[in-house]
Amino acid sequence: MRVHSIESFGTHDGPGIRMVIFLQGCKLKCLYCHNPDTIDTHGGKEYHIEELVKMAVKQKAYFGKRGGVTVSGGEPLLQSKELVPFFKRLKEEGINTNIDTNGRVLNHFTVELLDEYADLVMLDIKHMTEEGYEALTGQRNKETTFTFAKHREASGKKMWLRYVLIPEITNKPELLHQMGEYFKDYKTIEKIEIQPYHKLGIHKWESLGWEYQLKDARENTTEEIETAVEILQNYFKEVKVN
Repeated sequence: MRVHSIESFGTHDGPGIRMVIFLQGCKLKCLYCHNPDTIDTHGGKEYHIEELVKMAVKQKAYFGKRGGVTVSGGEPLLQSKELVPFFKRLKEEGINTNIDTNGRVLNHFTVELLDEYADLVMLDIKHMTEEGYEALTGQRNKETTFTFAKHREASGKKMWLRYVLIPEITNKPELLHQMGEYFKDYKTIEKIEIQPYHKLGIHKWESLGWEYQLKDARENTTEEIETAVEILQNYFKEVKVN
């Protein structure tokens, strides 16, 4: 697998303490991306699956009952063909598995991964309108993400949602209500994690020679975050602010 980086003791990428593998490559170019160096599909370092499995097994004692391995990115499902045998090996070792994804890849490898080997999926909801989705990601067809969500719901397996709050862009009451109404009847969603907007990745954009287009966007006020939580609590079992 082509890997960007590995975090040994992650606590914000799924339940418990986790080994987080950030895979290289993404087809989106989200304006707020704080790891733009993961976008290039030709970057990163090649790892053999067994090499990663050995690393995970060495850390297994720290995972406890809730922790495990999370694959993130970039977009990890661009490498779903390789993730199937990797997750299969992790399951053989009794290690919990999690995928952090934008949900744009749903080929037969992804379906096998989701249905057989992924204990949890964290699905990133970019925007609730087609226009907003394209403006944020540079790509059209937001419905691929919702098709992905429907497939996960039908499987009956656990899912978390993630949503970045950008003032005047995604942090609008009407969008939050729209998202809540869309997902309110889903049985597999355990929680939604909202992530206040920050500019920690600007220097990475600049080092790549790319223009960061959200320089004028401000961070959320405490009141705005509280309001978002209050709205989403009407629809989801748990709302967490990361």
